[in-house]
Amino acid sequence: MPGASGVRRVYLLGQGISYSASPDMHNAAFHALGMDWTYELLEVPSEEVPSAVLRLREDDVAGANVTIPHKISVIDHLDSVDPEALRARAVNTIANEAGRLVGSNTDVAGIRAAIADVGLEARGADVVILGAGGSARAAAVALDGAHVTFVARRPGEVDMPGRVVAWDDASWLKHARSADLLLNATPLGRRDEMPLRPNALPRGGAVIDLVYVTGGTPLVRKARSLGLPTADGWGILLAQGARSFEVWTGKPAPVDAMRQTLPQ
Repeated sequence: MPGASGVRRVYLLGQGISYSASPDMHNAAFHALGMDWTYELLEVPSEEVPSAVLRLREDDVAGANVTIPHKISVIDHLDSVDPEALRARAVNTIANEAGRLVGSNTDVAGIRAAIADVGLEARGADVVILGAGGSARAAAVALDGAHVTFVARRPGEVDMPGRVVAWDDASWLKHARSADLLLNATPLGRRDEMPLRPNALPRGGAVIDLVYVTGGTPLVRKARSLGLPTADGWGILLAQGARSFEVWTGKPAPVDAMRQTLPQ
């Protein structure tokens, strides 16, 4: 695990990531513990993933977070991957351990926290997950024992641990209506989009949205207005970020300092 002395860098690898709240959150955490570390955005086109990962091996780099669209492709460039990330087949956190790159998936911990917040018992639950990328895979691991249906734009091109239906197959909307949990693992909502018709929200189930925007996404706002249990992306960001911080530094995350950077 990287030491806490000296100047170290941590990056967020992704595309279209200028919106990210992670730099403010993690830099506040480093400051709170008196660490001379920085967290920086690294915009990485898909064809530059290998060179970006090579950069993480440098002595002054402690590791990285990984976001859309690289959570799956980055795995091929790491030295090892922990068991939960292997189950998810997706990595969102990389630690530089003396030049060896170790991948993990702290999204799983963040989503587990959200599942607890909405009071859901995962085992046996009927769950509809919108999306079939790295975040959806992490959600499936966090929902161990649930009956999961994934809604994908190209279902024939994905290999998911559950039933997969096409986005344009209207049957999933009826299914969502009776689900115990609807979980949005797509970017829809970041630009104020509603990923499904309001009348397709669960009648009595819960809603979790991995997207975070100030004031809540349209999905979260509508679910709250209907009195449904909800968890939004802010809480998930904090929980997974705290776990990533611990992976890089070996120190307990200063969660209060991190939380203060997020909308109250």
